[in-house]
Amino acid sequence: MATFFQWLMRIASGLVILVVLAVAMIYFLASRSLPTYDKTFAASGISQPVEIIRNNANVPHIFGNNDEDVFFGLGYAHAQDRLWQMITMRRTVQGRLSEVFGQQTLEIDTLMRRLDLATAARMSVSAQDPDILIALQAYARGVNARIEEVNQEALGRGAPELFLFQQAFAPWQPADSIALQKLMALQLTGHLQSEVLRARTSLALADTERLRDILPDAPGKGIATLPKYANLVPGTPVFAQSQPLPAHPLSPFAPLPLSGASNAWAAAPSRSAAGGTLLANDPHLGLSAPAIWYLARLELQSGGVIGATIPGIPAILAGRSDQLGWGVTAAYVDDQDVFIEELDASNPESYRTSTGFKPFKTRKSIINIKDAKPVTLTLRWTDNGPVLPGSAFNLAAVTPPGHVASLGWTALSPQDRSTTALMGLMRATDISAALATGKDHTAPGLTLTLADQNDVAMTLIGALPRRETNHQSQGRLPSLGWRPENQWQGLLPATDAPTFEQPSGGILGNTNNKIVERPFPRHISFLWGDSQRIQRWQRLMQNRRVHTRDSFIEAQLDTVSFSARALLPLIAADLWYASEAAPEGTPARQRQRALALLSEWNGEMNEHMPEPLIYAAWMRSLQSRLIRDDLGPLAEEFTHVEPLFIERVFRDVEGAAIWCDVRQSARVETCSEMAQLALDDALLAIEERYGQQLEALRWGDAHQATHDHPTLGEVPLLRYFVNIRQSTSGGDNTLQRGKTAGIGDNPFLNVHAAGYRGVYDFADPDSSVFVISTGQSGHFLSRFYDDMAQLWRRGEYIPMSLDKELARAAAVGVTIITPTP
Repeated sequence: MATFFQWLMRIASGLVILVVLAVAMIYFLASRSLPTYDKTFAASGISQPVEIIRNNANVPHIFGNNDEDVFFGLGYAHAQDRLWQMITMRRTVQGRLSEVFGQQTLEIDTLMRRLDLATAARMSVSAQDPDILIALQAYARGVNARIEEVNQEALGRGAPELFLFQQAFAPWQPADSIALQKLMALQLTGHLQSEVLRARTSLALADTERLRDILPDAPGKGIATLPKYANLVPGTPVFAQSQPLPAHPLSPFAPLPLSGASNAWAAAPSRSAAGGTLLANDPHLGLSAPAIWYLARLELQSGGVIGATIPGIPAILAGRSDQLGWGVTAAYVDDQDVFIEELDASNPESYRTSTGFKPFKTRKSIINIKDAKPVTLTLRWTDNGPVLPGSAFNLAAVTPPGHVASLGWTALSPQDRSTTALMGLMRATDISAALATGKDHTAPGLTLTLADQNDVAMTLIGALPRRETNHQSQGRLPSLGWRPENQWQGLLPATDAPTFEQPSGGILGNTNNKIVERPFPRHISFLWGDSQRIQRWQRLMQNRRVHTRDSFIEAQLDTVSFSARALLPLIAADLWYASEAAPEGTPARQRQRALALLSEWNGEMNEHMPEPLIYAAWMRSLQSRLIRDDLGPLAEEFTHVEPLFIERVFRDVEGAAIWCDVRQSARVETCSEMAQLALDDALLAIEERYGQQLEALRWGDAHQATHDHPTLGEVPLLRYFVNIRQSTSGGDNTLQRGKTAGIGDNPFLNVHAAGYRGVYDFADPDSSVFVISTGQSGHFLSRFYDDMAQLWRRGEYIPMSLDKELARAAAVGVTIITPTP
């Protein structure tokens, strides 16, 4: 027996040693790719030395004798810290993920090939201004210089992920940067999905008048009634099984509720305590580790600029110089239309046009798949745009037999000058120059908020399709592609975009809310991203006669839900004041405890409080009960609470209270009854996951920010090193927005938030501050992988100074790149 235990101990010890050696080897190989920031080396592609000073937060401050060399330095810095992120995003937009990840990403690649954004990007290179093209080429040389350095010096392939997913990748090219901008356009538009959802809901509802309840228009002047979709496109099935978008973490296809959001506001000197303009901006995108954003400072010939970049794109997309600050928000421009194309019954390779049947434009495309045979696609285009598969975006559910769906979208333009527009902002010195360069922008549609030394302004940038006044669906539903009145007639002139200058009240801003009321077809959009946060923002701005940098920060971090304050008195009134005492241990007693907590709550979605979780679970259960019997399986598509819908129902606007009645039951249910049942449902769900002690609940336990690594985040054990999870405040409708997942075991996870926050004070520009949600490095062994994450969670910032000596003080490294002799 003793011998047996001795051998058992030897085997166990051997296994432990093997594990330790394996971990040590993995660490050694992974650490080889950790960047060295303090060095001097020579590279081709520059004319004079480039200096990259990384301050104590690892923000690179890049200096050179000319702009071309500075953009080279930015390309090098991006590749040094985020090479894996850059090449993965490039593979995504090219539809080439399956070469590395196999069958699991084939659906993503198939749809990306059909959109063909990469080809549109290549064709758009020649449309850029000469100086911008020079900058793009210099940036690409900088990226490639880092790749060459990695290969020559055996620096661990440049990123630890490349040991697990070995791949050959081509040098960076200017078209790749333009393609990544088009990829961002894809993530920031949701009109295709909106049209399909509206059509499916129209088909499912017995009374189409109720469509305005569940899919309400933004507050403001109403529009004429639209035709029922079944009349517009006959032969479409009433109910069709939903086909979800690709669920892979690398999928760029965000669900409709997560298709873009942001905040930006500015104050003129008359509303600033220090007498200088102020600007705050926090763009909202899906959370990830590393964050999509990367902070940088560039010293251009026109002056220094500092702010947020996206690795792969050589532009400060949100930031400032000493003279000008700019912020961006998703504009929700109606830049997409779905067209239903009729096939020729005798020749399905042709489609109907206004003058007869016409062959599709086609091209073969081969998708290579790791460990599987290649797949050959036949890409097809109509005059309206690329043909998409019925499996994408639930298009099959709104496409009758003998038809296909095509997409019109401004981002498909082969003459897209958006890169010229956004890079031009860095050289603008005042509002008028920024407004002029913004007119070149195509996609995504953005609201651009500006502040110079003297004033503030806001404008919409992005191409606006020109539609006919007699368009059958006004672009709100898929329409027949062969009807001339449904086809785009080019684009509206850039001067048609709404612009706001010299506001009389001294303050302007945007929370993705409706910014203008104009009749179709100059309407900009019927779909807006916010009707709630703007209410809270207005109150915070008007509560002070003058503002400061700190009051703008306070507003940016505000977690009070206007929705909760508005809805709870409507929904809970009868329950608060009409309930009787209930015995301990009964559902009625638990309901009374919950109502008592909510009655004292101010609507603050604080991570440490129980009330936000009770409120969020209640509203979710309530909307589900209201719509499920009317919409059937389609109710699953409404993953997030629509406050305007709840308000319309409980105020009985235009008969909306009919949603409270369960159509399948004999009696007529009241809204108060539905509210009580929904609260009981919510409390039961909370009890099953978090326990019965309501007072001990924490919103932050449910509302964890999910900064997950897109490729390693699901790998056992490794996920504990690469994912960043944090308890967070905020919610779907707070200024500090933390959009919930809406699906899964925990629908309250924070998955979409402000990955970048910046506040700029032009009374003292170097007192400006910014932060990103993780850290600068994409290497999970780097101390800069997550060093800003806790600052971000706590609502703290780092200095945003253009002072070179301040950057040099306590710098983590200085890189000098000299020209190759």
